[in-house]
Amino acid sequence: MSNLNQLILSFDHEQNFKNLDFYVSKSNAHVFNLINSWQMVNEKFLNISGEKFCGKSHLINIFLEKNKGLKINSDELNNHYLKKIKFYKNIVLEDITSNINEQLFYSLINIVEAENKSLIVTSDVSIVDMDFKLPDLKSRSKNFTLTSIEGPDDDLIFALVLKNLSDRQISIDKKLIDYIIKRIDRSYSNISDFIYTIDQLSLKKKKSIDFKIIKEALGD
Repeated sequence: MSNLNQLILSFDHEQNFKNLDFYVSKSNAHVFNLINSWQMVNEKFLNISGEKFCGKSHLINIFLEKNKGLKINSDELNNHYLKKIKFYKNIVLEDITSNINEQLFYSLINIVEAENKSLIVTSDVSIVDMDFKLPDLKSRSKNFTLTSIEGPDDDLIFALVLKNLSDRQISIDKKLIDYIIKRIDRSYSNISDFIYTIDQLSLKKKKSIDFKIIKEALGD
């Protein structure tokens, strides 16, 4: 935590976390290292899973910053994209669910396989746990290398709270952040929701964020 303590002391309202400023902790280091070495790994298919707001898209942007590739939202996958991927070595399909067009997804996997490309897909749950109806797709999903971003540890929660505060140009004492970390629900989405809540309470009460506001937001 010492590095984070130093970080908050030098933090100002103009600062923000840029696109590639990904905070690496025990919760995500294994995924971060894998995505950065993916071009050197002799594998074609990778599935990155993890709950909403855990940083999957952030990692994808880091990968595409270093490697030419095509990013497709799963709900936009169509035949046009299947033709377009011939121009790219790396294909990224984001936010897939079991509701994806299975035939198109299966065709995408086959093209990647036949043309020796790589395919990275992101999802909330592991691809092998999705209830695909197409037997061939269910079978091919087992060919993916699986990795997941775990729930945030204390260091990562500190960094995420700090980022969300910065995004809203909010500055509060470190002891308040320490108080939040010890009591907040340990999920990525809840951190964003919590900072929004204390910001709204502060505006409504027309006072700076203090222990009372934080306790109210926590339901204490």
